[in-house]
Amino acid sequence: MEGRAEEPLLELVEPSGRTVGVTTKSHAHEAPGRLHRAVSVFLLDAAGDVVMQRRASGKYHGAGLWGNTVCGHPTPGEAPEDAARRRLRDELGIDGQLPLQAAGTVTYRVTDPGSGLVEHEYDHLFVGVLDRDPRPEPLEVSEVGRMSLEALEALAPEDGNHAPWLGTVVRAAWPSLIALREAVRGPD
Repeated sequence: MEGRAEEPLLELVEPSGRTVGVTTKSHAHEAPGRLHRAVSVFLLDAAGDVVMQRRASGKYHGAGLWGNTVCGHPTPGEAPEDAARRRLRDELGIDGQLPLQAAGTVTYRVTDPGSGLVEHEYDHLFVGVLDRDPRPEPLEVSEVGRMSLEALEALAPEDGNHAPWLGTVVRAAWPSLIALREAVRGPD
């Protein structure tokens, strides 16, 4: 159809993370959900707090909910770190070579109560330190905030204010977040 943007393709993966195919973004997120590659980034500010985003109200799922700094999906063949950098640029206007550290992977399946869409993701986690002011893209992000690691750890996943995957990715990235915070502000 002329003038219509192609729907993004995502990599389908095995539980080991090995790529086994591609599918459209919408098909990957239809119930029961298909395991696909994703990226999640947590940036800390100079005080050691996590930079959070409230997802724009027009997002296809998790709309209006608070989430980690950025998240998204690599395109087929795109390295996860490259995808993380692309999402930092596209969501928060953070361009350039902001240092990112790999913080492992985590697999989860959660259903967004608002849309009914399923996130069944093999998620590559990254952490880093924000060294500039974000410039949120309004179609992606409605608000940027900060939260201490302790407050983030204490969140109830069902509170209705936070993305349903947030608790899982926080727990998986926790050791890297603690180590990075100590590097930023020194041990507590």
